[in-house]
Amino acid sequence: MSNQPLYRAFCERFPKLPVFAEPWFLDAVCEGGRWDAAIVRNGEQMVGAMPYFLKHKGPFRYLTMPHFTKHLGPCLLPEFSALKFEHKFYTELACQLPKVHAIHQDLHPDVANWLPFYWLGYRQTTRYTYHICLSEGLDKVQEGFNRNIRRNLRKAEQELQVHHALGPEQFYDINRQSFVRQGIAIPYSKALFLRHDAALAAHQRRQIFCATDGQGNIHSAAYLIWDARASYYHLSGDAPAGRLSGAGILLVWEAIRFTHKVLGLPVFDFEGSMMPQVEAIRRQFGARQVPYSRVWKYNSRLFQLLDQAKRR
Repeated sequence: MSNQPLYRAFCERFPKLPVFAEPWFLDAVCEGGRWDAAIVRNGEQMVGAMPYFLKHKGPFRYLTMPHFTKHLGPCLLPEFSALKFEHKFYTELACQLPKVHAIHQDLHPDVANWLPFYWLGYRQTTRYTYHICLSEGLDKVQEGFNRNIRRNLRKAEQELQVHHALGPEQFYDINRQSFVRQGIAIPYSKALFLRHDAALAAHQRRQIFCATDGQGNIHSAAYLIWDARASYYHLSGDAPAGRLSGAGILLVWEAIRFTHKVLGLPVFDFEGSMMPQVEAIRRQFGARQVPYSRVWKYNSRLFQLLDQAKRR
């Protein structure tokens, strides 16, 4: 029997639930499988949950991360955040996950304690996202920019305009160009992206930014989402003209300003990246590294061999 109704009830009581763990978010992005959640109680009270995404491939069943989803739990109510509760409830949550051939899950950055997963035979690697703290204001943020970012930002501000009128279908086309330029297929369909966008728009959790020149040519586009904790630089894309105009830098700055001035949030999250050339740009904005855990476990040697061959 599905725990979705219980999870939806739990989420209504959870303070500052990450957007990636919202039931409506998972409803939209879990294509090709189904999502559910493990639930733990302290007496009669629901105190923690761990959503997951179950897929099938041939004879294999496995848990993996849905598209567009940066991390998935586990979530404990704040009054149960002590280490003794983490050990107890993380273990119970992990033991409730369905019997599958493999599990891959990215944990929320707040989850520093992956020891209960280790005790259950999981492996782990540390990944990084990058945060900019906005609590001291935008002037302080700009002080953290390096010379190249400042110079390119000034140039872009003089030559480009920023708009919020770009539609999701147009955004997808710009986003796709970045993948085409690298010679790789975009990993999500337009239909899936539009379903994702519709859910975010319906809950007033996204803003699309677009940079154009004086002739109306689109140089770059960016897609910002948010929850009660932070905004997330979720997706972006550059047209060929935008590669040299500084449009991408301008849109990052506009998204930071929007986060501070309109949303009033204390953190701007770049959502990664682990790629060297992208990580270097994050650092040039003065962002700080924030670690999070990727945990995994194989229960089938055959699935492990096939999965690892695919990931090479």
